[in-house]
Amino acid sequence: MVASAQDELPKDAPPPPKVDKAPIAPPTDESSALPPGTMVDQPIAVLQGLDKITARVKRLPVKVGQTVSFGTLSVHVDACRKAPPEDSPESAAFLTIIDGKSNPAQPVFNGWMFASSPALSAMDHPVYDIWVVDCTSDTTSSAATPMPPLAVPAH
Repeated sequence: MVASAQDELPKDAPPPPKVDKAPIAPPTDESSALPPGTMVDQPIAVLQGLDKITARVKRLPVKVGQTVSFGTLSVHVDACRKAPPEDSPESAAFLTIIDGKSNPAQPVFNGWMFASSPALSAMDHPVYDIWVVDCTSDTTSSAATPMPPLAVPAH
């Protein structure tokens, strides 16, 4: 017969503590249930476009799965993800950008763009810049926020 650890305890030792085997209730807050570094899918990507020739800047709210035009570019958003509030702020969008001016139309960017690091995976185009501002579930929150005016140095 094999002796267990319980058999080796002295007779006057207190009994081992009882462990409650009730299941642990899952957290009610969905974002707190995510492990750190997990990003949440959002239905709308807020992009910003710059026309380098005219210096025109435009906010572009785009629903995931849809395409928007900016100049000669067609920007298609395949996914948009945002970090939960308890993590470092980050938004990333998977974009396919095609320049319709060239014949045939040429893709100029295909991949993830990150809001916090636009230079990490930037689009290289002589006339236009596109970058991710935010991923959101509300078209009015980020899209309607006015951009701060550009500071012009006094001469």
